[in-house]
Amino acid sequence: MGRSTGRRSRRGSTSENDGRVSRARRRRRRRSARMVLAGLTFGAVLLAGGAAVAYWRDTRPPATDDQRADVADALDAVEHTAAPDAAGGAPSGSPGASASPSPKASPSPSPSPSTIAIPASGPGTFVTAKADGTTVGTGSRVRRYKVLVEEGVDIRATAAADEISDVLANRRGWTQDGKNSFRLVSSGSYDFAVKIATPGTVDEICGAYGLQTRGEVNCAVGTDVVVNLKRWVLGSPQFDGPIGEYRALIINHEVGHRLGHNHETCPGPGLPAPAMMQQIKGLKGCVANAWPYDSDGDYLGGPSVP
Repeated sequence: MGRSTGRRSRRGSTSENDGRVSRARRRRRRRSARMVLAGLTFGAVLLAGGAAVAYWRDTRPPATDDQRADVADALDAVEHTAAPDAAGGAPSGSPGASASPSPKASPSPSPSPSTIAIPASGPGTFVTAKADGTTVGTGSRVRRYKVLVEEGVDIRATAAADEISDVLANRRGWTQDGKNSFRLVSSGSYDFAVKIATPGTVDEICGAYGLQTRGEVNCAVGTDVVVNLKRWVLGSPQFDGPIGEYRALIINHEVGHRLGHNHETCPGPGLPAPAMMQQIKGLKGCVANAWPYDSDGDYLGGPSVP
């Protein structure tokens, strides 16, 4: 009897051990299943995140037809006029060269040679001009704007902001419409930003929107007016006027787009070309002009371009 009871005890112990092993195996399987499920869930999150990033990139606001036309025509004009200088060197304004304004773009008959270098590219980071809160114009619609200059170039953000503010405050500028005024800001929300950048950085910013600037021209994308340092310093050989007037044309043309104005063309031989005209394509009998209004407050417009 005792021997039989011992055998049953050992069999019962073995059965209990087998049960514990089985339960332990089930627990391990459940843990493994949970780990696999967690891994699949995490992977799905990563894939969803990647899809979200890709979707954001794919739905970036495309450049408008006017923006594409401005860049394409500017680039076409530059490429058709680029030529080696008299000494057989590179065309004026080549990346990495020091700026030397042509007589046509000079503010005076005998200007001092410019010492502003034009590097081919920069870090892609910007210095924002500080604002004093001043508003120019009396219009009820206050357009907030920022001025930024790429780090490492020979132009101070404050100096660029002063020049742009003077353009916007000019009585021949957009404040003359009586509807709009402009306030330079350095933080918070804004309607548009003027960015002065090296040719390489301009290519990167504009290229993200499908615009090919090829190190030569400006572009406007999203809320940014992206000004090529080369054009800011040298002007454009297609614009028959001083460098200051060319800069005013850049600002007035792009701000005009943001105010809802589209391209216009020459109203007649000998008349001022509209600021909303693509003047680098040719003046069509008009004379070069950087301003949307004349000194009497009359709008210098022309027929709309279809």
